[in-house]
Amino acid sequence: MARTLKSDRLLFGSTLLLVGASVVLVYSASAGQLLWRQMITVGLGLFLLLAIMRVDYHQFRRPAVIWSLLGVTILALISVFFFDPINRTQRWIHVGDLTTLQPSEAAKLAALLFTAALLEHRMHRVNDVAYALLPIGVVGAGFAALIVSQPDFGTAAVLLLIVTAVLFAAGLSYRYVVGTLLVMLPVAMVLIVTSDYRMRRLMAWLDPWSQRWTDGYQAVQSFMAVGSGGLFGSGLMGGVQKASYLPEPHNDFIFAVVGEEFGLLGTTAILLGFAVIAWRGLRTALVAPDRFGSLLAIGLTMMVTCQALVNLSMVVGLLPTKGIPLPFLSSGGSSLLVNMVAVGVLLNISQQSSPGAVGSLEARG
Repeated sequence: MARTLKSDRLLFGSTLLLVGASVVLVYSASAGQLLWRQMITVGLGLFLLLAIMRVDYHQFRRPAVIWSLLGVTILALISVFFFDPINRTQRWIHVGDLTTLQPSEAAKLAALLFTAALLEHRMHRVNDVAYALLPIGVVGAGFAALIVSQPDFGTAAVLLLIVTAVLFAAGLSYRYVVGTLLVMLPVAMVLIVTSDYRMRRLMAWLDPWSQRWTDGYQAVQSFMAVGSGGLFGSGLMGGVQKASYLPEPHNDFIFAVVGEEFGLLGTTAILLGFAVIAWRGLRTALVAPDRFGSLLAIGLTMMVTCQALVNLSMVVGLLPTKGIPLPFLSSGGSSLLVNMVAVGVLLNISQQSSPGAVGSLEARG
């Protein structure tokens, strides 16, 4: 029988607080221009979360659901190449100036569902290349190749990282993990050195101040925004960098706006929000009633927190500048909606957790 855990409130509450903060931050970062669009997206995201959390997650492992989602995702990833580029990239399905969908966000969820569903029955032979690794590798690498072609190197890397994390949790041998890294690193280097804009981003990351007016401009402005916030920040709407200095303050660099306007206290609160989601998500994986639920919960948690980690690292200069939005906070519909769906599924898994597993976990904790 399904069992609702009191701890679900922490996962739901943290998500709700982050999404609520996004409305305030997007309002400030865009001077109110994107407020209504963000509010509509947040409303739709909350509707999806509440609806999905009431759907038995076992429905998502049905072959009809898995293969339909994979087919639609492949078609969507291919269809973007028939639309006009936006900022010299072809990542969106849109009509005129109206951006409607970024299929690469949905691709992460599709690859994760396929991986968890397949491993549920093949986990006992997870290190068998032909039996388990090959089909997962074909789907993951196929999606990644289409996404890189858009081009979107960062999202492709996050997708492969999520799939690898689920495989590792399922018992993948260290030698395969190391082997995967040894293959991925040279491939990544080839993609970087054969691309002029990727090489320029890499050089700017290594020394952004030497290129502060060219390729390092965005990173330098982000450092200045985060560093100038101090303990309490300049207050809502009080930031300077977002006003014609910091590009994309409402999207990929919204965390820099948090740092400038709400200071160390604000950035710490955001980090705590994601830490709670990671904690509750991994706890859900531990008490899930079956293998599919456990692997799915791990993957969904990684999907949210890994993307957050990549974005935050980019904003403070630990990683090169990439077009990776901050989950729940950045402006943009596709990322927000997919991550809200992810939390909805996590909530449903936790509601069906085994009472014995919960009691054992609480006794140890």
